[in-house]
Amino acid sequence: MMNNYGFVRVAAASPRLKVADCDFNTEEILKVVADAEKQGVSAIVFPEMCITSYTAQDLLNQSLLLEEAINSLEKIRLVSEQSSIIIIVGMPLQICNRLYNVGVVINGGNILGIVAKTFLPNYNEFYDKRWFSSPRELTQSNIELCGQIVPVGTDLIFRTSDFSFAIEICEDLWTPLPPSSVHTLYGAEIIFNLSASNETIGKHAYRKSLISQQSARCIAGYVYAAAGNGESTTDIVFAGSSMIAENGSILAETQRFSFDSEFCVTEIDVDRLRNDRLKNKSFSISEYKNLDEVKYRIIKVGTSKIDSEFSLTRLINRTPFVPSLLNLDDRCSEIFAIQVGGLAKRLLHTNCQTMVVGVSGGLDSTLALLVMVKAFDKLNISRKNIYGITMPGFGTTDRTYNNALDLMKSLGVTIKEISIKDAVIQHFKDIDHDESIHDITYENSQARERTQILMDYANKVNGLVIGTGDLSELALGWCTYNGDHMSMYAVNTGIPKTLVKTLVRWISDTQLDSGSQHILLDILDTPVSPELLPAGKDGKILQITEDTVGPYVLHDFFLYNMLRFGYEPRKIYFLAQKAFEEDYEKEEILKWLKVFYRRFFSQQFKRSCIPDGPKVGSINLSPRGDWRMASDASGAIWLKQLDALQ
Repeated sequence: MMNNYGFVRVAAASPRLKVADCDFNTEEILKVVADAEKQGVSAIVFPEMCITSYTAQDLLNQSLLLEEAINSLEKIRLVSEQSSIIIIVGMPLQICNRLYNVGVVINGGNILGIVAKTFLPNYNEFYDKRWFSSPRELTQSNIELCGQIVPVGTDLIFRTSDFSFAIEICEDLWTPLPPSSVHTLYGAEIIFNLSASNETIGKHAYRKSLISQQSARCIAGYVYAAAGNGESTTDIVFAGSSMIAENGSILAETQRFSFDSEFCVTEIDVDRLRNDRLKNKSFSISEYKNLDEVKYRIIKVGTSKIDSEFSLTRLINRTPFVPSLLNLDDRCSEIFAIQVGGLAKRLLHTNCQTMVVGVSGGLDSTLALLVMVKAFDKLNISRKNIYGITMPGFGTTDRTYNNALDLMKSLGVTIKEISIKDAVIQHFKDIDHDESIHDITYENSQARERTQILMDYANKVNGLVIGTGDLSELALGWCTYNGDHMSMYAVNTGIPKTLVKTLVRWISDTQLDSGSQHILLDILDTPVSPELLPAGKDGKILQITEDTVGPYVLHDFFLYNMLRFGYEPRKIYFLAQKAFEEDYEKEEILKWLKVFYRRFFSQQFKRSCIPDGPKVGSINLSPRGDWRMASDASGAIWLKQLDALQ
């Protein structure tokens, strides 16, 4: 999988079929296989009973149809000799005077295994037990088929050099304990389902939710091939609802109710699945005493084709922390509620009626103030008990200064202005620092002076200092140790910079009156800056954070993929090129990725002692919860891999 970065390209097909016409069906199957192979597919699954058709009904008792099914299987096997693709087809198969509904796995001219359908529906429009036997009645673990000795049963896991997979058939998914639940606990990473599920009102949405949930529950890829319109007969209609899911997300679907052969293709990120399973200690057979005796046979599959020019067809989300437009309102409402709820609990626990926050006119302090206002409203405490302190320094511009004042006025909090200039100049004298030298001492002295003011003023009013720093700044260590790094409760520590901007815009649109909205819009339009260096002659901000540390949209992308999935730098680089191909050259992406890793490893000591703050998403850097890392851990091997990419 080295060339494919942990991705496996799979397909789910709904071919044109004719009931009981094996020749026609086989030709359509082979056409789809050929098309899929041109697209670099490693494995393709077809619907249940696709060789004969599922709705053949009592014709399944005709020996001629069963013989033709085997002849068709042999045709597919012969074609597969010249191919590397894994083909999974469905058919009826007679074994020892019993008929079974099976999925057959074929690769490189070999029939690798036969999996029998476990659960046979026998209700409403389904009559599987009229024709098929349960796999419990199998008396053989291997049979002869098409001149080969082939394993048969429900205990087969297939293993290629890239991934492991197992098979279940239609109804198996709809049961309380689908076979795939056990298959995945024993190592299957992708489940292929051969299905002939017909359509009724509402069934498609329910089916889709089953597939999505099962892929999430099993931390697996789920490739579902549904019978198409050709199966429609008498009283039932089929739509070809094939789809591919990965750990709860539907990645691809076919067009429903098509009269043509349809198949969907995408890549399943097996690397991601493995990392999730590694972290999730509940994903284990150890707690299932009834599974202790389960045994599987591992079927080795020839090495799948590696594409030296591998490219992704699936969409890579460039802003993984930001909710999509479809669920923006619900997600932002929930995130804001978590922040407000955490802060309100801290107020109640400390029996505190006042809070202090530094308001700079920037995004982070704006979000923190909005959270504080909402928490005070929730607890019926006067907003006047919020002390917003603006502390102009050497780099403060009129724009941010006025936005800070206007925002506090519009929200009705108590405003306090305390200039830090004289105090910092005196501090420079005390430590013998030349104030004309604009170095790290010049900058950090201002940040620490502001924190001292906030802490001492909080003591004066018997309140708590609320921190404003965000998750992206913590990841990069872009904060002054014991300066803005410190507070008594930090409401933004679970919110990355890209999400801060989205939240502030959402709050502006949904939570505030028009008087406050125009202020927030200007704040949103203001460049991100600590404003610790003097402004330009025109009064504009010269110290732009992203010029120094790099674009936050990139760093948030790096952070998410590193921590959420444990990806290697080379894979993150590959994904970033795909996600940002229209905005950044690959050399620039690599440059900032190196900056990210250097800063992430060198700045852990700051994260090791951060204040409490609400966890919001799956990524959090609290040393008490999600991220426990030695402060002196070396990043050498990560940087070495990046150096090798040049």
